[in-house]
Amino acid sequence: MGDKKTKGHVVVNIEECKGCGLCVEACPVNVLYQSEKFNTRGYHYAQYKGDGCTGCGICFYSCPEPGAITVFKRWDKITEKRFCKNCDGERFVFTLEDKPGKYFCTACLKEV
Repeated sequence: MGDKKTKGHVVVNIEECKGCGLCVEACPVNVLYQSEKFNTRGYHYAQYKGDGCTGCGICFYSCPEPGAITVFKRWDKITEKRFCKNCDGERFVFTLEDKPGKYFCTACLKEV
C-alpha cells in the first residue's frame, strides 16, 4: 500500500458478488476490476487491485447486492500479505479482536 492517495480499502465478498460490474464502472479511481475467476455461483466477481482507494464509497452505493462490498476508510490492523488457499494467491490479511491469532483474507473474508 505504497500509494500516497490510498485512504481506504475495498473488500468484496466474492460469494455475494453477482458480477454485474457496476462497481467497477462506478469507481472514479479505477481500483476495482472483474476477476477472470468464478465464485461458487459461477459469476466473475469484482476484486480490489490493492492500492489507490480513496474510501469514497461510490462502489458500495452502486452495488445492487447487499453485503457484497464493504469500504473501509483505513486498514489499521493490516500489515502483511499471506497466501490464501481460497483465492489461490497472496492477499492482504486482517485480524479480529475477538479471534486473536487468526487471519482473514481481505478478498474472500475467509480464514487463511
